Amino acid sequence: MTPARPSRSSRGPLSYRPEPGSIPTQPGVYRFRDASGRVIYVGKAKNLRARLSSYFQDISNLHQRTASMVTTAAGVEWTVVNTEVEALQLEYSWIKEYDPRFNVKYRDDKSYPWLAVTTGEEFPRVMVGRGAKRKGTRYFGPYSHAWAIRETVDILLRVFPMRSCSNGVFKRSQQIGRPCLLGYIDKCAAPCVGNVSAEDHRQIVDDFCDFMGGRTRPFLRRIEQEMYAASEEMDFEKAARLRDDLGAMNRALEKQAVVLSDGADADVIALAEDPLEVAVQIFYVRGGRIRGQRGWVADRTDDGGTSELVEDFLLQLYAGDADAVPREILVPELPPDVETFEQLLNDLRRAKVRIRVPQRGDKKTLQETVARNAGQALVLHKTKRASDLTTRNRALEEIQQALELDDVPLRIECYDVSNLQGTEVVASMVVFEDGLSRKGEYRRFVIRGVDGQDDVASVHEVITRRFKRLLDEQAKSERVEGDNGPMLVDPETGRPRKFAYAPGLVVVDGGPPQVAAAKRALDELGIDDIPVVGLAKRLEEVWVPGEEDPVILARSSEGLYLLQRLRDEAHRFAITHHRNRRSKSMVESALDDVPGLGEVRRKTLLKHFGSLKKLRTAEVEEIAQVPGIGPRTAAAIKESVAAAPGGAGKGGAGQDGPVGMTVNTATGEIEDA
Repeated sequence: MTPARPSRSSRGPLSYRPEPGSIPTQPGVYRFRDASGRVIYVGKAKNLRARLSSYFQDISNLHQRTASMVTTAAGVEWTVVNTEVEALQLEYSWIKEYDPRFNVKYRDDKSYPWLAVTTGEEFPRVMVGRGAKRKGTRYFGPYSHAWAIRETVDILLRVFPMRSCSNGVFKRSQQIGRPCLLGYIDKCAAPCVGNVSAEDHRQIVDDFCDFMGGRTRPFLRRIEQEMYAASEEMDFEKAARLRDDLGAMNRALEKQAVVLSDGADADVIALAEDPLEVAVQIFYVRGGRIRGQRGWVADRTDDGGTSELVEDFLLQLYAGDADAVPREILVPELPPDVETFEQLLNDLRRAKVRIRVPQRGDKKTLQETVARNAGQALVLHKTKRASDLTTRNRALEEIQQALELDDVPLRIECYDVSNLQGTEVVASMVVFEDGLSRKGEYRRFVIRGVDGQDDVASVHEVITRRFKRLLDEQAKSERVEGDNGPMLVDPETGRPRKFAYAPGLVVVDGGPPQVAAAKRALDELGIDDIPVVGLAKRLEEVWVPGEEDPVILARSSEGLYLLQRLRDEAHRFAITHHRNRRSKSMVESALDDVPGLGEVRRKTLLKHFGSLKKLRTAEVEEIAQVPGIGPRTAAAIKESVAAAPGGAGKGGAGQDGPVGMTVNTATGEIEDA
């Protein structure tokens, strides 16, 4: 693979257009970068020269978003690959790595619940959850409603009595030698107390996964045969139990209607689109039954048709999750190069995969149902987004006008300091881009250079550290010939550098002293092009450095509401960090005087019990169960934590505070008792 280095300028696409003869005609993947070096678009091509040349025609002939992309870009580079399958794989990797703003990115229109089995644990657990998938866990779904799948699991635990309790409940049952309620009502085999071995419990888990995966007929036949055999042997109690198990499995299956009579495993995909956006719905069919449903929405970024949208969606859906690839994928239109795509999926699944358009019968009818769902999802999304997008744009414009900024502050960073009587001082940095939070960009700071409670000095330290890092990252960035700015990606990994992007506005939680401290920190670093303001809590005044009077935004202002959300999010993030550090330090300080208890065993205690409160309530015998803690040390620990502030052993202090005072654990603030 041979990468080409970009040349960059800000005079439009013709200024950085490569010489046609310098572009190879082989397949490859290309990247457009902006003037800061940030990747803004990734694409692939069978013939790089033909594809890239199409971007440098008369702008009036380009789709509106394509024209916007090439005028925003300041350079283009490419990598030649050997096959079109390699191009697909590299395109997926780069889109995931760089998150380019002009690529189609399918976003979940809501958070869907999964049924998860933690197969990586010694005693796997079944649970219902949301969010990203994790390694060592097998997933089923996603499902439309959490309550529906919980109801199904509750029914099936009668037949497959596997563990469903949390780690805390499991460990506690191990320690006390008694199972929880589910163990007594035969909805758990109780591996926590040794009622079944790890191997036997694993077999129950495997049977449950097979049933949920669609292999239901063998279980139904087996239980039915066992039921009749027990009846013939006059073991009516066992026959009745098996009859109830059979009824439980049938009730679980009734919730999943048969939609494909041939019992196929397929993902049925449909799109609803307009000139600006596209909505995708997918039904997961396993064993002929609908096992899950999910939806996405995305902005259309170019003039590609339905087949290109299908290809983008399939790449993002399957390329990073080989376990999710089914035998058959039903789509409204085939991708442009379906043979190449099938080869990629075959390699991922290590088995034959077919992508096809259903023409008649059950599959055609089901896809029409999925298409109706996609159409309804697009209408609902556009109704919500119309007001949301308009509101966010208005908020950013109001902030620009009120603060007389040169540009709309597309990236805003907000800082907050949290402490408790000068101890465990921490700060938070939250980031909003285009009026929406970017939680992956959040950062936490532990204040080290300030003694006691000094918010002004703390603000100065955190601003200095953050923007010194910005200067360091930009200084380390590789510059290329003709470059107009620093490369903001790591040259080794290709990932964006942390702290490498300058904000359009810095907001600090506080009034004139905090704003002055932040401005002084920037001045000392020689940074004079980043505006700073402060938002005071009492009257919601916006303070600008060097101004005697604050900027007052109307109470109904969307700009003020956005600044308040920023400030509140920074406060929440700082308080969470502060509370976690404070809880850890309280456990460790309460154990300082225990003889023979070093740092390693203190950390082991903290990890085992999680908090000082749980350690206080534990009995000596429970503490002695922790590895490395004997009965004598456990007794000393119990005495020490009971005597610590907030314990039951001495005084009448409120929780973790002096007599007559209490600490609000939600905010970390001291309140009168």
